[in-house]
Amino acid sequence: MALGSERTETGGVGVLLRIAMVLAKRLAGAFVVVFGAATLGFAALQLLPGDPVDWLLGPSTSASPALRAQVRADYGFDRPVLAQYLSYLNMLVHGDLGTSYQLQKPVSTLIVTQLRPTAELAVSALALALVLAVIAAVATAGRRPILRASVSTAELAVTSAPQFWVGILLLTVFSFQLKIFPVAGAQTPAALVLPAVTLALSIAGMLSQVLREGLEAALSQPFIVTARARGLGEAEVRLRHAFRHAAAPLLTLTGWLIGTLLGGVVPVETVFGRPGIGALVLQAVTSRDMPVVMGVILLSALVFVAASTIVDLLHAALDPRIRTNEG
Repeated sequence: MALGSERTETGGVGVLLRIAMVLAKRLAGAFVVVFGAATLGFAALQLLPGDPVDWLLGPSTSASPALRAQVRADYGFDRPVLAQYLSYLNMLVHGDLGTSYQLQKPVSTLIVTQLRPTAELAVSALALALVLAVIAAVATAGRRPILRASVSTAELAVTSAPQFWVGILLLTVFSFQLKIFPVAGAQTPAALVLPAVTLALSIAGMLSQVLREGLEAALSQPFIVTARARGLGEAEVRLRHAFRHAAAPLLTLTGWLIGTLLGGVVPVETVFGRPGIGALVLQAVTSRDMPVVMGVILLSALVFVAASTIVDLLHAALDPRIRTNEG
């Protein structure tokens, strides 16, 4: 009994150590990604043409040399680049993203204020895209060539079409002509439908193509023949057996797409007049409000890290061999 208890405790400690090592790797990767994003953002700020004082005061504002010198000193533009960089990193370590040049508000406050409508749009679009992709891929994988080719052509069309063009088309049909959904805003759930569909269509097209290839590869494996020989129905064979083996590439692509959703919401929020991160970024880029732009860059990096971690955990849940290799 004592020996068995000792082995159990040793095994438990080993599991905890493996979990600690995995977490340490994830944290180290997150640090590298965020540090790299912060450094690249700062470098881009330094390489932009023009005087940063003009970004603060506006190109049409006439200011005395004394005022310009005061602004330069207040924001540290008169210090060496290395000193500015170290000061910026110190601010990030303390959770300070800086202050908006134009709005004179903390960048973190601006991002948090606009994050909710963007998160609603991104989550809704991703969920809708996954549903559409699974339905299209499961229904057409290994089916008749005409059906598969027709669906593949439609996927290619929605993937290639510019999102702002798709949004304008949906607005014209369902808002201006049929008057089913609101034209702009985010006050009601109905106002979320068209933006979510616009953002989801191109994502669904890519996911469906990847999932279909994985399903067709899985359906040709011997274990599928065994499952059918046991009398399982076609739907159960596809959803229970083939889908599990075809889901890994789908998860990988989904994780990458989550990180790009912040870029995709910019044209969608603009077309539909929605508040959110996209509208904030567009305003910041237009007015060269670099602290806001850099804050959103860091947010995108954090989203990439979080999505990558979630995808790794889901991979481990689907394939126990990954957990063994990590151990």
